[in-house]
Amino acid sequence: MTLRFGLLCFPGVQQLDLTGPYEIFASATNSTVHLVWKDFQPVRSATGLMLMPDTTLADAPDFNVLCIPGGAGVNALLTDETVLAFIRDKAAKARFVTSVCTGSLVLGKAGLLAGKRAATHWNAMDFLPAFGAVPVWERVVRDGSLITAGGVTSGIDFGLVVVAELLGREEAETIQLSLEYAPAPPFDAGLPGSAPAAVVEAAKARMLGSREERKALIDHGS
Repeated sequence: MTLRFGLLCFPGVQQLDLTGPYEIFASATNSTVHLVWKDFQPVRSATGLMLMPDTTLADAPDFNVLCIPGGAGVNALLTDETVLAFIRDKAAKARFVTSVCTGSLVLGKAGLLAGKRAATHWNAMDFLPAFGAVPVWERVVRDGSLITAGGVTSGIDFGLVVVAELLGREEAETIQLSLEYAPAPPFDAGLPGSAPAAVVEAAKARMLGSREERKALIDHGS
């Protein structure tokens, strides 16, 4: 049986949130990966990389795995009832409903996080309770059929976890080895607890505008 993976591909998506798990899913045996959006026009990611949707919301098939990446473009999705209705519909038929980074906030807005343990980017963890979720500071969190990943790069770990669930550990390890995924970061600055204070403040300042807009949208809708 061919596994169908559906990843939402929207303007302002954080491209590594999408392309990290995409690479894992597309490398799995007997898999088809769909990039889903409202139309087939190229989509500009948050950092400028152009992505090409291949499936529309209206014509998308049901998926074994539905994945919502994050990024600055998440803010617009929080009030987009067309997208939220699509997510609710496809989530009801998927084996796993998943997200990477701030994509979990969209799942929350769609009503899919109530009472669930969930992860997101470290700079958005405090938003999860507004959707009834229990924040968990881990790179990959599973709660039943819900699998959420932390920020950006955790999408690679997440992809491997999902493949292991569907096709077994050996398939996931074969993909990991093929991609030479053996992370050894040059700096211990990947989380606010280990990064220098000045770096944490600089990162927060860089993300402040999007965070404030997101906060207002969440507060208004709660």
